[in-house]
Amino acid sequence: MAIAWQDNQEYVAIVKDLMENEKVQSLEKFVHHKYTNRLAHSISVSYRSYLWAKRFKLDAIATARAALLHDLFFYDSCSKDCVGGKGHNYEHPRIALKNALEITDLSDKEKDIILKHMCGATLDIPRYGESLIVTLMDKQSAVCELVEGLKRWLKASLDKKEQTIGFSE
Repeated sequence: MAIAWQDNQEYVAIVKDLMENEKVQSLEKFVHHKYTNRLAHSISVSYRSYLWAKRFKLDAIATARAALLHDLFFYDSCSKDCVGGKGHNYEHPRIALKNALEITDLSDKEKDIILKHMCGATLDIPRYGESLIVTLMDKQSAVCELVEGLKRWLKASLDKKEQTIGFSE
């Protein structure tokens, strides 16, 4: 499910400097949720969160920027060797925050958004409404990505099966 974030000039202006950053762009190299890449996922979470923050008259700028950086880590999330002793769900927000601070200044709210986006999988409770929005949009984006990926996989499997039994057009 493609989201037309590029058409929203206000959103683009908010995240433009981050989107042009090499480290952010390098997220495209990492598979995320089996069927997408980490950059596409981060943009999806960022744009969805931005829209909800605007709807609720919250800090849409902090929401969009921090959500874009919420998964700014550079390892395969399935690898157990790349994280500290507390597991990926706990460690990757802390790694993402450290990496984000290397490329931009962050407010306390933006730090909370990044650190707490795994609430539910961890005991890190969001302090701000913006943090809760990013937590929820992270889960919504992940579900949408998985569903779209499974639909593509199922269609490819059915197409292949039809070809092997002679029903292709």
